[in-house]
Amino acid sequence: MQKYISIACLAFLMAAFPFSALAQDEGEVKFPGGKTFLFRLTLADKNGSPYSLQHPEEFLSEKSLERRRRQGLQLDSTDLPLSPKYLNRIAETKGVEIVSKSKWNNTVLVLVHDRASVRPIHSLSFVKSVERVFTSPDSISAAVRYLVKDDLESHGSSEDDYGEAAENIDLVNGRKLHELGFMGRGMTVAVLDGGFMNVDRIPAMKNVSIEGVKDFVAFKSDDLYMEHDHGTRVLSTMAVNVKGIFIGTAPEAHYWLLRAEDTRTESPAEEDYWSAAAEFADSIGADIISSSLGFQDFDDHSLDHKYHELDGQHALISRTASMLSSKGIIHVNSAGNDGMGTWKKINFPADAHDILAVGAVNSKRINTAFSSVGPSDDGRVKPDVMALGSATATINGRGKINNDMGTSFAAPIIAGMVACLWQTAPQKTATEVVRAVRMSADNYDTPNNIFGYGIPDFTKAYNILKEK
Repeated sequence: MQKYISIACLAFLMAAFPFSALAQDEGEVKFPGGKTFLFRLTLADKNGSPYSLQHPEEFLSEKSLERRRRQGLQLDSTDLPLSPKYLNRIAETKGVEIVSKSKWNNTVLVLVHDRASVRPIHSLSFVKSVERVFTSPDSISAAVRYLVKDDLESHGSSEDDYGEAAENIDLVNGRKLHELGFMGRGMTVAVLDGGFMNVDRIPAMKNVSIEGVKDFVAFKSDDLYMEHDHGTRVLSTMAVNVKGIFIGTAPEAHYWLLRAEDTRTESPAEEDYWSAAAEFADSIGADIISSSLGFQDFDDHSLDHKYHELDGQHALISRTASMLSSKGIIHVNSAGNDGMGTWKKINFPADAHDILAVGAVNSKRINTAFSSVGPSDDGRVKPDVMALGSATATINGRGKINNDMGTSFAAPIIAGMVACLWQTAPQKTATEVVRAVRMSADNYDTPNNIFGYGIPDFTKAYNILKEK
């Protein structure tokens, strides 16, 4: 998972702002299941599949199909499930367990405890490549539940309905949409993150419309609500609705909470988890994906990404993200927090095509030093837009209002406003809505690799969609 801030400025920011999540893990436990390896298999085709593009209702929900019909989008071979014939052959291999699949990439993630177990896979004619993407550590940190505050305390005046979250929405001029009655109703947002600590217990979250939760990590959690609170804080910026104390940018939207990140390890396998989660979001009819995850370096540095890979197609996660608009989904992703580190550039999948990669600014509309920069390796403007990330009002896993730093919290502000914007013009396509958001931004005429197209104005974006 991308770091909230650069290590270089950690000491200063810890003194200035409370970071509750930094103290979540207590103690060490043995890695579950002992020594484990994950391998990504890329398959040659989908031959032998019983599925057909003439009967998509067998593998996609009606809501997903309706989203495509509304935008005039056609299904293609990437939408077809993987070949059951191939999957059965793989699963029959002794010592091999399938733990994740991606139909869009035609890949399978398998788990073995002995590296020799994967050797027979190489001889299967339908397997194009086999690459190791994870080796387990000896131990990991043990997750524990936070205690939750009984009430939500505001630090300022309650005269403003938006309370502590007023600046989140005001910087992107989003109140007008709420005043017109567009608060995300009817829109479904899939939140891809590493955990959603205490979302089921925090009083301020009790009215959030949660459609469901699902875990895509190979090593399943006993309870997603006791995992890291990063997703809790991300969700709060969009979904909370407590008048006079905290109102998010899309408090009437519906949410799916999808765990696509193992917060205690860092490996390319998490790109497989993310891809599976994104495909699930498509299958159940999500309109928007909000993801504050990003990758470039791993525990095994021999697997680290390189700058030249930032083309939106090289990394598995970016290739998946680049497909989302063709499925009719708007993807909003944090740009990354490496601006003060050695990497400096945007993370993967912020390099993806036709998405909104979001950088961070402060309340004075100045870019933060930690916000990752562009452009993509193929010369596209990155980040796409900016929002408040220094500091963003959030609600943490203890149910307490926090001031958080990072593009992780700028991105969901935008995702929530996109839900409201699309609600105003449901006949528009994902690409049309993304284009309107970019066009509304204050640096649209002179984009650069630090500020992108700038800070969007969602009232202006609303008028752009009306005019068109």
